[in-house]
Amino acid sequence: MSQEKLQSHTVQTTGHAWDGDLQEYNNPIPNWWLYAFYITVFAAIAYWFTYPAWPVGQGFTKGFDQITYVNDKGVTKTTHWNTRALFIKENNEAIAAQKPYFDKVASMPFDQIAKDPELNSFVLSAGKQLFSDNCAACHQQGGGGKMDFAPNLTDDDWLYGGHYANIQQTITNGRHGYMPPFAEVLTDTQMTQLADYVLSLSHNPVNPESAKAGDALFHSETAACYYCHGDDAKGREAHGSANLTDSIWLWADVPDAKTIPLKEAAVKNVIRTGLNKGVMPSWKDRLSAEQIKLLTVYVHELGGGK
Repeated sequence: MSQEKLQSHTVQTTGHAWDGDLQEYNNPIPNWWLYAFYITVFAAIAYWFTYPAWPVGQGFTKGFDQITYVNDKGVTKTTHWNTRALFIKENNEAIAAQKPYFDKVASMPFDQIAKDPELNSFVLSAGKQLFSDNCAACHQQGGGGKMDFAPNLTDDDWLYGGHYANIQQTITNGRHGYMPPFAEVLTDTQMTQLADYVLSLSHNPVNPESAKAGDALFHSETAACYYCHGDDAKGREAHGSANLTDSIWLWADVPDAKTIPLKEAAVKNVIRTGLNKGVMPSWKDRLSAEQIKLLTVYVHELGGGK
């Protein structure tokens, strides 16, 4: 830039110069930036006084802002601002907002809840959250269940019955399924015959002679499988015994077994070792009666309302 052009601009300098023409300019920052900086300084000071901020000895400054909430014992408390108190306060507000809906759920028959569009929408929303917080750990998100661990709640197969009252009782009191082991009662050949009979009930191409012998064993006093699973092998809701005729498997991973011998081995393993792990805890001490009723409707609808 020429000397004439430099002289045509009014530019502040620091007064420092080198080699005569080389000068140090002084370009101040824009005023808006400076004012913004002052505002952040004042905001920081206000924050220090309003919220917990500075460590002092073994404690800290509490701040001026306070939060009032109701604890789990129904006692109203006021304390300095903190994230725990804020969470409880917001949770109190959410419960208050949901209370009219829960009251409506509590007062209506099950079949009427599903027919009320507004209430059904609330059931699907709140029920999904309740299910996610309390049930999904075992039954998986969406209720699809897990082989050898927890039943699939989205099909029409219910071990203890799929009516509202059955589901409500299951959630309230929990369940403890049990099947005795037969390792010391039956021979390996007999267990193979029983496995073939069970597989034949869901149309697997097993040895017909072995399946016929398994049929006799199933209904005999030796194995006495019909006591729990019924003469027709369709299970008994009172015992929570499985329907062996519907191709739905929980404890024996038959669907993933690619060959008949592998399918036999999966069923034989259940017969041999029995089952003492079909345990679902009771939820009556953790969830309110209204929450259990809402969750009952939600789970019922997962199974197609059957």
